[in-house]
Amino acid sequence: MKNTLVKTNFHFTGQTNVYHGKVRDVYSIGKDLLVMIATDRISAFDVVLPQGIPYKGQVLNQIASKFLDATEDIVPNWKLATPDPMVTVGLRCEPYKVEMVIRGYLTGSAWREYKAGARTLCGVPLPDGMKENQKFPAPIITPTTKADEGHDENISKEEIIAQGLVSREEYEQLEKYTYALFQRGTEIAAQKDLILVDTKYEFGKKGGKIYLIDEIHTPDSSRYFYADAYQDLFEKGEEQKQLSKEFVRKWLMENGFQGKEGQQVPEMTEEYCNSVSERYIELYEKIVGDKFIKADSSDVAERIDENISKYLKKRG
Repeated sequence: MKNTLVKTNFHFTGQTNVYHGKVRDVYSIGKDLLVMIATDRISAFDVVLPQGIPYKGQVLNQIASKFLDATEDIVPNWKLATPDPMVTVGLRCEPYKVEMVIRGYLTGSAWREYKAGARTLCGVPLPDGMKENQKFPAPIITPTTKADEGHDENISKEEIIAQGLVSREEYEQLEKYTYALFQRGTEIAAQKDLILVDTKYEFGKKGGKIYLIDEIHTPDSSRYFYADAYQDLFEKGEEQKQLSKEFVRKWLMENGFQGKEGQQVPEMTEEYCNSVSERYIELYEKIVGDKFIKADSSDVAERIDENISKYLKKRG
């Protein structure tokens, strides 16, 4: 996968720090700026998989950029510019220590817990007799703690407030933003014959003001179903056709990997990685409604270095 970017080691003017996340590498410039590079790494079950996925970083960055622009009337966000197809530059905010997960349907990990007998999720009561992929009467917020390493943990609103992670007043504001963003995402998805099933939002604070940070409505942070097939598949109890990273998780589970100790990641052949890339590009074209234009990938690192350096120089 010579054309994928799985590692970065840049040195920009004014750089004060670098953080290598599971998928994104974040460079701090001075006190106020962050340069976020969406790499081609892919993670599942909180494990970074050994191979990169061609164009995945570009797909994620461009979808997030589009949705940040489409929701800035709801909540201010951190984005200032996208100097490269895989890069967003924005304001450095102090992140809240929780992620706001919102679900419109009973699926994924929520369904796995429900099937095992759970009738509350993050303090939210769930009705009896629900089926997999069934729509909730109204969307529910199921927050998680934001782990620096390892697994994010489910947590309830009351626990967040009791532990002092977020004040009640601010948490309730985050809830309002989360519902409004999900509503907007749902409306945009519906225009493209998609259902926004669930997603997560991250927020931060700067100068006493709340900002939406990181990514939004990408296949890494969200799950989409195809609207036209949903009802028929649901009534038959069949698997939904979906656009998300869930197909990667399923492939791993089928091959005996769930991120548990001693388990081996199955071999990711070039053919498999290219098939995942095609699914990501399909999602981009479906959700954005434009043809995906592959950026020049002859030397991705050099291109990114040049584009960021040019932007920072211009910004002064």
